[in-house]
Amino acid sequence: MKLKKWMIGMVSVLTLAMAGCGNGGSKDQKTSDSGDTSSGPAVPIKEEINNEGNAINGGTLKVALVSDSPFQGIFSLTYYQDALDANLMSFSHESMFKLDNNNMISDKGSAKMDVDKDAKTATVTLRDNLKWSDGQDVTADDVIFSQELIGNPDYSGTRYSSEFENVEGMKEYHEGKADHISGIEKVDNKTVKFHLKNVEIGLKYGEGGIWSYLEPKHVLEKIPVKDIEASDALRKNPVAYGPFRVTKVVNGESVEYEANEYYYEGKPKIDKIQLTRVPSSNIVSALQNHQYDLVLGMPTSSYDTYKDIAGYQMATRSAQSYSYLGFKLGKWDAKQAKIVPDDKAKMADKSLRQAMGYAIDNDAIGTKFSHGLSWQATSLIHPLFGDLHDSSMKGYHYDPEKAKKLLADAGYKDTDNDGLVEKPDGSKLKINMAAMSGGETAEPIAQYYLQAFKQIGLDVQLVDNRLQEFQNFYDRVQSDDEAIDIFVGGWGLGTNPWPGNLYGQNSWNYTRWTSDKNQELLAKMQDDKAYDDRAYQVEQYKEWQEYMMDEAPAIPLRYSEEVMPINNRVKHFNWSRDETTSTNWNEVELTADNPVAK
Repeated sequence: MKLKKWMIGMVSVLTLAMAGCGNGGSKDQKTSDSGDTSSGPAVPIKEEINNEGNAINGGTLKVALVSDSPFQGIFSLTYYQDALDANLMSFSHESMFKLDNNNMISDKGSAKMDVDKDAKTATVTLRDNLKWSDGQDVTADDVIFSQELIGNPDYSGTRYSSEFENVEGMKEYHEGKADHISGIEKVDNKTVKFHLKNVEIGLKYGEGGIWSYLEPKHVLEKIPVKDIEASDALRKNPVAYGPFRVTKVVNGESVEYEANEYYYEGKPKIDKIQLTRVPSSNIVSALQNHQYDLVLGMPTSSYDTYKDIAGYQMATRSAQSYSYLGFKLGKWDAKQAKIVPDDKAKMADKSLRQAMGYAIDNDAIGTKFSHGLSWQATSLIHPLFGDLHDSSMKGYHYDPEKAKKLLADAGYKDTDNDGLVEKPDGSKLKINMAAMSGGETAEPIAQYYLQAFKQIGLDVQLVDNRLQEFQNFYDRVQSDDEAIDIFVGGWGLGTNPWPGNLYGQNSWNYTRWTSDKNQELLAKMQDDKAYDDRAYQVEQYKEWQEYMMDEAPAIPLRYSEEVMPINNRVKHFNWSRDETTSTNWNEVELTADNPVAK
């Protein structure tokens, strides 16, 4: 099973944290030292929905996007920040590359890549029939412009990282010392050659320093780079080359799309899409009233209230994400573009972090709050990455006695008999946890965490004594708000299994922790030997997983399945991540003028 490329590999999906939507994985059974068993998903995977009935001509697909907060509406894979906008772009935007069943790029997308390891070059060739949604040809100039945009000193997004400096001349360009990227060569109108410092294994996954999400040069070159993110070109009138084009945006609330007749795989069979944001408290009644054809971001916490609603089938698949407990262990220095660890941070003692991991019963949370659709995560490498995931790992299984012993051995003891431990120096220990609102289970899950920590003697309180609204939570975690000691977050994953974007020297590493050994292991996971030797690559991934589980800057909480209700008038829907059938919006059809009740 392959992972879908448009998730970009380092997308922060913090909305997953409290909705019971962790990460999807295998159905392996793993038994912990304490006798607990972590089971896989309780609901069978069903990725295809193909209802019977004759298709009507065209029609409008009615889509609900579940969110208790307005979406930002940044229609750009170079600039967007969260899962809501990623969902909005699933109809209109695509990567240059499709992947095979090993998550590696194939030649079946809108472009192909040929790598010459000896010459240290990667050549990207666009399809001849590739056009933007306004009818303009997609050309080599768009490839070059997109690479220059993300490296521009005035780029306001968060995607740039040292990984891009694998392209010759990118570092100098990013630092303003050059007016172009010397390592990018335009071969012809459809071909670009990248000259690289190293042929990294990330290239096989569509990364390795080459940005695979194109922006339209003929639209954006007219706008100062510092103003692009806030421009109408991204917010109101985006131009892309996916199956549908955006025609109307009501800020934060709804989007309308129409079929893109220039789509390289053929004009969609549906005429239009109407997408509406629906609060989590209203989505079940909306389905009962048959207002929508399908639902994006459907909460698993209320699965039992909608799984049998007449007129719908439930598409299910492993979620491409996981939830985790993050510890604030330093700061991000934007000027130096590096993490500055703080050895004196409140959560700096790894025994304290480990104890908190053993305090949580993730399988119980999955059973109680997501009806078996989520279960304990055992590693920071997702099972969807096959043999790179170490299936022998047990993770931080529920073991409160082990947690108490870890605290005691590290000097955290209850010296005043109030049931709560003090720091080794005898001072009070209060830990502030940031968690996010959203859905009916957000509050009870957060309260469960507080009680679980209290049972092992830790005084943990919610930041501001309340859950944080999505955008506020996101902003505070990203800006290293000093009020936050720990946070419950989630990662949406892309196709590249390499975890350096999330846990290396990168602004997306929200724990702000790293070490020389961590950086060494991350480098070995994608060095020259890993490029050619899968067994060596697997070995390096295993060593990193073991190291991170011991250091515990972030503790994986839960993997999960995701669910999408599909109305019975929808034909040919496929939610698979296989390269030949990944969400096939251009092939979906409707059998009635409106959603049906049976």
